[in-house]
This record gives sequence, structure tokens and C-alpha cells, in this order.
Amino acid sequence: MIKILVNDGMHPDGKLLMEEAGYHVDSTKIPQEELPEKLQNYNAIIVRSATKVRKELIDQCPNLKVIARGGVGMDNIDVDYARSKGIKVINTPKASSQAVAELVVGHFFTLSRFLHRANRDMATKGATEFKALKKQYAGGVQLRGKTVGIIGFGRIGQEVARLALGLGMRVLASDLYDRTVSIDLSTPNGPSTAFSVSLTTVPLSRVLAESDYITIHVPSSDQPVIGAAEMKQLKDAVFLVNTSRGGVIDEAVLLDALESGKVAGAALDVFVNEPTPNAALLNHPQISVSPHIGASTVEAQCNIGLELADSFIEFFGENK
Repeated sequence: MIKILVNDGMHPDGKLLMEEAGYHVDSTKIPQEELPEKLQNYNAIIVRSATKVRKELIDQCPNLKVIARGGVGMDNIDVDYARSKGIKVINTPKASSQAVAELVVGHFFTLSRFLHRANRDMATKGATEFKALKKQYAGGVQLRGKTVGIIGFGRIGQEVARLALGLGMRVLASDLYDRTVSIDLSTPNGPSTAFSVSLTTVPLSRVLAESDYITIHVPSSDQPVIGAAEMKQLKDAVFLVNTSRGGVIDEAVLLDALESGKVAGAALDVFVNEPTPNAALLNHPQISVSPHIGASTVEAQCNIGLELADSFIEFFGENK
């Protein structure tokens, strides 16, 4: 029997689907330091971001046939090395795009209307300083007519574009590869008439220079996407959102830019030192924060589980 270790959790629908296919699915959490011994008893492992599957672990687990990541990024897996050993590496690029994109737009609204700050202040001062708070937070801006820059125009970036277009925003997107994408604006269960907009990527320099809001959707890299040099290219009073990877915006540079007014506000769902982010970021009044929850919706987690199950069934069905 095929034995699969689900080490960082999985939606029960996906687990049930794999069990119905005849697999033994073990969702007992095994600490990282115990994996070299215990993972040898499994044919596959499913992780999220907590568990690391590096070269050393792969070498100690000769029975491993599949490494799967419940999510998009695979920074915690030595993907190329695993594939060089004939191990199938799977992720779920389709399942959580909508969830991440909606969080991005949620942060757009939060920053534009000071919701993160007003919510805190109303709890402590609302009963005694209502008029002062009303005046303090009266200078918000609307999204309609603003330009959103999307760095990384894959599935998530395209979903952000769809939502932004629906809000009446102008969209500029950049990507490692030049591409023209048709963005479907029709609604589920809505009118049968299809409505789409064609978007072609532009150079990163143009996205940086013209955008009122910037959101980043790229894999991890050794260098930040927005560091000191890129920060100088941005419009004054820009809003930045990072739901991608900690460090794609240089955190020290960001703090300086917030103090100078170059950046009007930022939203961070990911951080360099997770799970212990820099306290200066968490407590900054112009930063809206969330605890790495981009894909954490009921619908996305169900979709991730089902997409993983489908991939496992297809792989092991073809390799009997």
C-alpha cells in the first residue's frame, strides 16, 4: 500500500479522496528532526511552509516517490535535486489564486481608508474621542481611477488584475517573460455573454514609475524586487503590498521610505524572519499586517486538498 505523510495539515476532503483511492494517509505531525528516520517508511510527503525537504533528507529516504507542497511556492523544497533523483515534485498553483488576490485587494482598501489604524483606535478611543478620530481618518483615497502595478503576472497576478479592473483601476503588469493575457471579467453563474480584457506586460521600470499601488507575486530570490534603487523609481506616496515572499521588499528600505513619505503605506502578509517578524514592521502605523494567510480561506484549502489528491491519483495510477 502507498503510504503518504501529510506533515503540515490538509483539508479533509482531499485526504478522504486519497483514502478512497486506496492510499494510507497519515496526518500525524512528525518533527523536522525526526523526519530522516521516520520518513523512510513513506512513499510520499505533503508539506506546506513549515516542513523543509532538503537534499540531506531526500538522500536518507530512498522510498520517497513524491514530494508535494500544498500551495504555490516551493522554497522549502530542494526541487531540482529531488527531480534529479527521479522524485515527482508537486504544488498547487491553481487552488489559492483567488484567495491571495482577494487578500491583496483587501489590503488596498485597508491602506486607502486607514482601516487597520481606525479599527485599533476606535476600540480604545472611540467612546471618548470620536470626533477627533473622524477628522484624523477623513483623508482616505478611492481605488477607482488609480493605477495598480502587478510584478509577476502568473495566476495570482492575473487574478489581482481581474479584481482591479472590476474596481475601475488601471492595470500595469510586468513579468520575467513578455506575455499578453486575456482577463475574463464575466462572473460565475452570471450572464452567458463573455467579457474579457487583453493585457500585455510592460517593463518593470514603467510599473515602478507609474503605479499608485504595487503588489508583488514572484518566487523567492537572492535579491529583493524592491530595494533601495527601485524605491527611488517609485511615485511619491505609493502603496506597497507583499503577499509573496518575505524579503521581496527590502524591509529596512521600506521602513526608511515610510518615514520619508516616499511610501504612503504598506501591507505585509509575509516577513523575513517568520514566525518572529521585525517588531518595527508589526507596530508601524502605516503598515497593515496579516500573519501569512494569503491562501487561508475555507475554499482555497479545500481546493488545495482536492488538487493534491488529483495529482497523487494521476501519478500513482500512471506508475503502478
